[in-house]
Amino acid sequence: MSTGQEALFQKATQFITQYYKENNLQGLAERLEQVGSQIALRATYDLTEEELSFGAKLAWRNSNHCIGRLFWKSLKVRDRRTLHSAKDIFEDLLEHLEFGFNQGKIKSVISIYSSEGPSRFRIWNKQLIRYSGYLQEDDSIVGDPDSVEFTQICQNLGWSSKGTAFDVLPIVIQKNEETPEWFELPESLKFQIPLRHPDYPQLDELGLQWYALPVISDMRLEIGGQDFRCAPFHGWYMLTEIAVRNLGDEHRYNLIPKIAQKLGWDTSQNRKLWKDKGLLVLMEMVLSSFQSAGVTLVDHHTASQQFLEFCQIESQKGREVQADWSWIVPPTAGSTTGVFHREWPNEVHSPNFFYQKPKWIKTRSAENRASACPYSSLS
Repeated sequence: MSTGQEALFQKATQFITQYYKENNLQGLAERLEQVGSQIALRATYDLTEEELSFGAKLAWRNSNHCIGRLFWKSLKVRDRRTLHSAKDIFEDLLEHLEFGFNQGKIKSVISIYSSEGPSRFRIWNKQLIRYSGYLQEDDSIVGDPDSVEFTQICQNLGWSSKGTAFDVLPIVIQKNEETPEWFELPESLKFQIPLRHPDYPQLDELGLQWYALPVISDMRLEIGGQDFRCAPFHGWYMLTEIAVRNLGDEHRYNLIPKIAQKLGWDTSQNRKLWKDKGLLVLMEMVLSSFQSAGVTLVDHHTASQQFLEFCQIESQKGREVQADWSWIVPPTAGSTTGVFHREWPNEVHSPNFFYQKPKWIKTRSAENRASACPYSSLS
């Protein structure tokens, strides 16, 4: 074997040994011999469907940034490595969305597509469902500022839209180095929820909404030295991901000043705590709206309790949890949650999810993002 083949075999051995050990399986030596023969012959090897499923679940269990890992065993893994066209993948993604949404009782799902050989696929979107952003002549932005550059890419590919603050972007899929193809999501699979506050009907005038299913589609899944660069996955939203970050952050929708204006608050001084009040109103708005729609959403206090339960279970199994404290602690009311008062080692274990450089962007920031700490929370 070459040096590269030996390195791959070492990673494969580590993963497959863990798979056989945790599942109390026999025949490890024979399986490793088979894998070694494949690597020597083809410089790669084939994961079985069962190994792929376990590896994807383990990647979630190992994800340092995710507070929702208590449910890692429930991940539904869809092996779709045999699909060979962008159109086939798009149609399969529609099935993924419908199955995962599950009429609001959201199931955690990952779909894994081919990333090697004659059919290497990439999804260009950060998420399968995500809002566009439009730069105006006065440098203001309509929609999501985080999507401005990708929106322009989609328009250059031929996509057109209404130009509103909540236009759902098309899904862009590329096979090998071919021209990427874009596909419009049907309205029924965008799962958009109107956001209304139970006590402040005047906020209805803002026309706010958000989508229910946070399907991350731009990350690389690594299992036993194998890279799957097209493997969209999702769980369900945590309240603060929508209300505090997506809607509240100044570099995103920046809605707190608009909330304050609608409610007639004094924003002349920070000591009025109008920003804090605005975050609470946004959280109440999102939580109430998702509950009314019957869609799964976890608040940050419950998520904290669930993560500590996950840590306890892992400890009982003799496994040490790896976690990035800055990602686990919620972005608001942090000290009122149990995770605020804990620390964890932050080593990156395999299998795992990793950032990868977007194929449509060439900037230095993209390179930095691609090499950053792995995994993004299910947002």
